[in-house]
Amino acid sequence: MPASGSYGRPVKMLSLLTLTTLFSAALAAAVPAVSIDERSLARRALSGEATFYGGNVHGGMCSFSTYNLPKGLYGTALSDSNWNNGANCGGCVKVSHGGKSITAMIVDQCPGCGPNHLDLFPDAFSKLAPPSQGIIGTNWHYVKCPHISGPLSIHMKSGVSKYWFSAQVVNANHRVSKMEVSTNKGRSWQSAKRTEYNFFEISSGVGASSAWIRVTSNTGHSVVVQNVPMTANATKKAKKNFK
Repeated sequence: MPASGSYGRPVKMLSLLTLTTLFSAALAAAVPAVSIDERSLARRALSGEATFYGGNVHGGMCSFSTYNLPKGLYGTALSDSNWNNGANCGGCVKVSHGGKSITAMIVDQCPGCGPNHLDLFPDAFSKLAPPSQGIIGTNWHYVKCPHISGPLSIHMKSGVSKYWFSAQVVNANHRVSKMEVSTNKGRSWQSAKRTEYNFFEISSGVGASSAWIRVTSNTGHSVVVQNVPMTANATKKAKKNFK
């Protein structure tokens, strides 16, 4: 028997599926869209200790020999326990301690450090605690790199030729998860192998004097840099950065 309203009129019962659909639609409308990084923030929050050292961008394990940190962005080394074969190089972390926080780019490795350990540059550590403390407890998570202006660039390693390929990404606003190379204007792609010192390599080379390079971020966005010369120490800017 159908349910009746207060005046005896029949009221159509809504199915559970209909109610669930309506509730989901209302919730989606009420909650603004967020990025992958923002949505998974709580799941990726890490706790560890932080120390400080002299800092090393150009000679660090991430091999950023031609890159300078943007103004306002600090630097840090990351524990070898979190190194992930160099996959976190160039990534940025928001580090918090005692109600204060800073954002730093991973440019070096901290060998023998414990899990989730950050070895901050001195100026970064001093923003969180007096240097006399030496070591502090922190909470940190990966974020999109702030203070980066302009597009990302491809930097070719010394010794590169059409017979040996080795390239890295600099000035990216997200971590790089993949690099692919094409010698036929994007009709087909060959994957390069990541090294722990933040270069992607193809030991046999690409067999051409220039190539297109496609890089993909950890959030799934790709940027293609056309006509990159297979020349030692060459640098080629993209037209944009990751989203």
